[in-house]
Amino acid sequence: MTQPIGIEEFTLMAGVLPDDLPDDLGTLMREAGLGAGGLYWKLGIHLEEASAQLVVGTMPVEGNTQPQGLLHGGASIAFAETLASTAAALYAGTRRIAVGVEVSATHHRSARNGTVRGSAQAVHLGSSMATYNVELTDARGRLLCSCRVSCMLKPRPGLS
Repeated sequence: MTQPIGIEEFTLMAGVLPDDLPDDLGTLMREAGLGAGGLYWKLGIHLEEASAQLVVGTMPVEGNTQPQGLLHGGASIAFAETLASTAAALYAGTRRIAVGVEVSATHHRSARNGTVRGSAQAVHLGSSMATYNVELTDARGRLLCSCRVSCMLKPRPGLS
Protein backbone atom coordinates (compact mmCIF):
# COMPACT_ATOMS: atom_id res chain seq x y z
CA MET A 1 0.00 0.00 0.00
CA THR A 2 1.24 3.48 -0.86
CA GLN A 3 1.80 5.60 2.24
CA PRO A 4 0.18 9.04 2.47
CA ILE A 5 2.54 11.91 1.80
CA GLY A 6 3.05 15.22 3.50
CA ILE A 7 2.62 18.56 1.84
CA GLU A 8 6.39 18.80 1.36
CA GLU A 9 6.30 15.68 -0.85
CA PHE A 10 3.11 16.47 -2.74
CA THR A 11 3.75 16.20 -6.48
CA LEU A 12 1.18 15.81 -9.26
CA MET A 13 0.70 17.02 -12.83
CA ALA A 14 -1.65 19.81 -14.13
CA GLY A 15 -1.99 23.59 -14.72
CA VAL A 16 -2.03 26.63 -12.43
CA LEU A 17 -3.00 27.31 -8.83
CA PRO A 18 -4.83 30.06 -7.00
CA ASP A 19 -2.72 32.49 -4.98
CA ASP A 20 -4.55 31.93 -1.71
CA LEU A 21 -3.45 28.39 -0.85
CA PRO A 22 -1.44 27.98 2.35
CA ASP A 23 2.12 28.99 1.44
CA ASP A 24 3.72 25.57 1.80
CA LEU A 25 0.94 23.73 -0.06
CA GLY A 26 0.69 26.35 -2.81
CA THR A 27 4.45 26.45 -3.42
CA LEU A 28 4.78 22.68 -3.57
CA MET A 29 1.75 22.22 -5.78
CA ARG A 30 2.99 24.91 -8.19
CA GLU A 31 6.44 23.29 -8.34
CA ALA A 32 4.74 20.00 -9.16
CA GLY A 33 2.64 21.61 -11.88
CA LEU A 34 -0.67 20.91 -10.14
CA GLY A 35 -3.55 23.27 -10.73
CA ALA A 36 -7.00 23.89 -9.36
CA GLY A 37 -9.93 23.79 -11.74
CA GLY A 38 -11.87 26.90 -12.71
CA LEU A 39 -14.66 26.11 -10.25
CA TYR A 40 -12.27 26.82 -7.36
CA TRP A 41 -11.96 30.44 -8.49
CA LYS A 42 -15.60 30.85 -9.52
CA LEU A 43 -16.75 29.84 -6.05
CA GLY A 44 -14.15 32.05 -4.32
CA ILE A 45 -12.74 29.19 -2.25
CA HIS A 46 -9.80 29.90 0.04
CA LEU A 47 -7.90 27.03 1.70
CA GLU A 48 -6.49 27.72 5.16
CA GLU A 49 -5.18 24.30 6.21
CA ALA A 50 -4.53 21.14 4.23
CA SER A 51 -3.45 17.60 5.11
CA ALA A 52 -4.64 14.08 4.26
CA GLN A 53 -6.57 14.05 7.56
CA LEU A 54 -8.11 17.54 7.52
CA VAL A 55 -8.70 20.36 5.06
CA VAL A 56 -10.21 23.67 6.19
CA GLY A 57 -11.33 26.52 3.97
CA THR A 58 -13.82 29.30 3.34
CA MET A 59 -16.20 30.35 0.58
CA PRO A 60 -18.19 33.59 0.28
CA VAL A 61 -21.98 33.44 0.09
CA GLU A 62 -21.98 36.40 -2.30
CA GLY A 63 -21.78 35.16 -5.88
CA ASN A 64 -22.88 31.65 -4.84
CA THR A 65 -26.61 32.21 -4.37
CA GLN A 66 -29.78 30.93 -5.98
CA PRO A 67 -32.42 33.35 -7.37
CA GLN A 68 -34.02 33.74 -3.90
CA GLY A 69 -30.74 35.14 -2.56
CA LEU A 70 -29.92 32.07 -0.47
CA LEU A 71 -26.66 30.13 -0.61
CA HIS A 72 -27.01 27.69 -3.52
CA GLY A 73 -27.02 24.04 -2.45
CA GLY A 74 -24.90 23.12 -5.45
CA ALA A 75 -22.24 25.64 -4.40
CA SER A 76 -22.20 24.09 -0.92
CA ILE A 77 -21.73 20.62 -2.39
CA ALA A 78 -19.00 21.77 -4.79
CA PHE A 79 -17.22 23.45 -1.86
CA ALA A 80 -17.49 20.28 0.23
CA GLU A 81 -16.17 18.10 -2.59
CA THR A 82 -13.28 20.51 -3.17
CA LEU A 83 -12.22 20.26 0.48
CA ALA A 84 -12.49 16.47 0.58
CA SER A 85 -10.83 15.97 -2.81
CA THR A 86 -7.88 18.11 -1.75
CA ALA A 87 -7.40 15.93 1.33
CA ALA A 88 -7.79 12.74 -0.71
CA ALA A 89 -5.21 13.95 -3.24
CA LEU A 90 -2.74 14.54 -0.41
CA TYR A 91 -3.49 11.05 0.90
CA ALA A 92 -3.16 9.48 -2.57
CA GLY A 93 0.48 10.43 -2.81
CA THR A 94 2.53 10.58 -5.98
CA ARG A 95 1.59 7.22 -7.50
CA ARG A 96 -2.20 7.47 -7.28
CA ILE A 97 -4.95 9.94 -8.11
CA ALA A 98 -8.12 10.64 -6.13
CA VAL A 99 -11.39 10.66 -8.07
CA GLY A 100 -14.67 11.65 -6.44
CA VAL A 101 -17.23 8.83 -6.70
CA GLU A 102 -19.92 9.74 -4.14
CA VAL A 103 -21.29 12.85 -2.48
CA SER A 104 -24.28 13.02 -0.17
CA ALA A 105 -25.45 16.19 1.52
CA THR A 106 -28.04 17.44 3.95
CA HIS A 107 -28.79 21.16 3.94
CA HIS A 108 -29.73 22.13 7.51
CA ARG A 109 -30.12 25.88 7.06
CA SER A 110 -29.09 28.51 4.55
CA ALA A 111 -27.23 31.78 4.53
CA ARG A 112 -27.86 35.05 2.71
CA ASN A 113 -24.49 36.72 3.27
CA GLY A 114 -21.11 36.34 4.88
CA THR A 115 -18.62 33.53 4.59
CA VAL A 116 -19.11 29.79 4.83
CA ARG A 117 -16.40 27.85 6.65
CA GLY A 118 -15.83 24.21 5.79
CA SER A 119 -13.82 21.37 7.22
CA ALA A 120 -13.29 17.93 5.68
CA GLN A 121 -12.27 15.32 8.26
CA ALA A 122 -11.08 11.85 7.22
CA VAL A 123 -13.25 8.97 8.42
CA HIS A 124 -11.69 6.22 6.28
CA LEU A 125 -8.29 6.16 4.59
CA GLY A 126 -7.94 2.82 2.83
CA SER A 127 -5.93 1.34 -0.01
CA SER A 128 -8.54 2.13 -2.68
CA MET A 129 -10.96 4.61 -1.05
CA ALA A 130 -10.78 7.75 1.09
CA THR A 131 -13.95 9.05 2.76
CA TYR A 132 -14.49 12.38 4.50
CA ASN A 133 -17.19 13.98 6.62
CA VAL A 134 -17.54 17.64 5.66
CA GLU A 135 -19.27 20.27 7.76
CA LEU A 136 -20.10 23.73 6.46
CA THR A 137 -20.91 26.42 9.02
CA ASP A 138 -21.82 30.10 8.99
CA ALA A 139 -19.92 32.91 10.74
CA ARG A 140 -21.81 32.14 13.97
CA GLY A 141 -20.74 28.48 13.86
CA ARG A 142 -24.20 27.18 12.95
CA LEU A 143 -24.27 24.05 10.80
CA LEU A 144 -25.42 24.86 7.25
CA CYS A 145 -24.67 21.61 5.49
CA SER A 146 -23.21 18.20 6.31
CA CYS A 147 -21.74 16.05 3.54
CA ARG A 148 -20.00 12.76 3.09
CA VAL A 149 -17.56 12.56 0.19
CA SER A 150 -15.82 9.38 -1.03
CA CYS A 151 -12.92 9.37 -3.44
CA MET A 152 -11.60 6.31 -5.28
CA LEU A 153 -7.83 6.03 -5.31
CA LYS A 154 -6.59 4.89 -8.71
CA PRO A 155 -3.10 4.32 -10.10
CA ARG A 156 -1.72 7.47 -11.70
CA PRO A 157 -1.91 7.14 -15.49
CA GLY A 158 1.46 6.68 -17.12
CA LEU A 159 3.12 5.02 -14.13
CA SER A 160 3.97 1.35 -14.28
